[in-house]
Amino acid sequence: MAKIKSAFFCQNCGHETPKWLGKCPSCNEWNTFVEELIEKQVPQVVAFSKSGKTAKPQALDDIQQQEHQRIQLGDSELNRVLGGGLVYGSLILFGGEPGIGKSTLLLQLAITTLKLKVLYVSGEESDQQIKMRSERIGVTNKNCFVLTETNVQNIFKQAEEIQPELLVIDSIQTLYSSQIESSPGSISQVRECTAQLLRYAKTSNVPVFLIGHITKEGSLAGPKVLEHMVDTVLQFEGDRNHVYRLLRCIKNRFGSTNELGIYEMLGSGLRQVENPSEILITNTDGTLSGISIAATLEGMRPMLIEVQALVSTAAYGTPQRSSTGFDSKRLNMLLAVMEKRCGFKLGAKDVFLNIAGGIKVDDPAIDLAVVAAVLSSNADIAINTNIALSAEVGLSGEVRPVNRIDQRIYEAEKLGFEKIIISKYNKGVEQKNFKIELVQCGKITEVVKALFA
Repeated sequence: MAKIKSAFFCQNCGHETPKWLGKCPSCNEWNTFVEELIEKQVPQVVAFSKSGKTAKPQALDDIQQQEHQRIQLGDSELNRVLGGGLVYGSLILFGGEPGIGKSTLLLQLAITTLKLKVLYVSGEESDQQIKMRSERIGVTNKNCFVLTETNVQNIFKQAEEIQPELLVIDSIQTLYSSQIESSPGSISQVRECTAQLLRYAKTSNVPVFLIGHITKEGSLAGPKVLEHMVDTVLQFEGDRNHVYRLLRCIKNRFGSTNELGIYEMLGSGLRQVENPSEILITNTDGTLSGISIAATLEGMRPMLIEVQALVSTAAYGTPQRSSTGFDSKRLNMLLAVMEKRCGFKLGAKDVFLNIAGGIKVDDPAIDLAVVAAVLSSNADIAINTNIALSAEVGLSGEVRPVNRIDQRIYEAEKLGFEKIIISKYNKGVEQKNFKIELVQCGKITEVVKALFA
């Protein structure tokens, strides 16, 4: 029998050391080392190739491409976030807070993807609990198989018998490998189980979804090397007190990381939101000041968002600057531009900014909407609800053009807006091509006249 030894692993970055250290030399974090039992022997290499042959190097020109490069899942939002579909042999890490709906979304995906044979492996719920969840979703699928197992070797044995076309693991923290003596959920176990699943995905060409827990800081639990091993990292966000959930792509080797998927949590599962502009804009009577509508882009998807601002006199002498869903440093820059270039005295006032719907936006095209919302709250004059804005603001107070302005204008036109304020420096934009009225401005002072004249 091999001799069992112990080592210390950093919970933050996975750095290994033979003795305990107070400070990690790799990530410089304090008190992150935990002791793990390890088995110092060479583990058996398990082959997962369907052909059973040893892999050999091939010339790049000799590699034959498959007819379908991506698998179209039964979820259009997930297809968009993944870059147009699921790539064969890819490993996807799916993270989110407890109770946010990770298991519901992937079980719903496994049931609604009727064309694929899916193996759903759960280490957290029994088969009866999964059955109750599937009945709540209200969809049946004979090609969806459920396995309640935590041993990786047993999972591979069952996968070899069933030959699934999609594998879902819920969750990676519950799995363990018999080749390592540490407990499930430890850094060494998570890293080894992920490495074996990665080898299985690449050799068998079966895509694998891994559900991962997150820490109290909001990052994915386990060593940071876990995110480097997988092909795609998805983050499921949202407040459990609200019904809307946001699916973001943090890393994607086969597509863009700017895509965003939106879901609505219902009693029957997660509903895909095809038109996010309708849920991100509050229906008001038009008499509220400090509200403006911005036309923005998330990846290839145009949508309209509501920008809310509150400007009040600083009660404690030192003015506060607070923003939710928007970069606070950029807010300070825009306030300085308004005070320097336009003469608005905001230095002694509190300014609070919020992007409605709980989303985070880093598109510079919402600069003009932020400026309009702040000025509206400062003067206590409401902006017409039929006006949208889409432009960047420069340090000289100029209204700068933004990319793909046509898509932003069409989105505002589709939702019934009558006017949209854009930069006059946008090239190739003509009024005859749109039904919505285009208001083209070159400076912030021109925008103020168009909004509040």
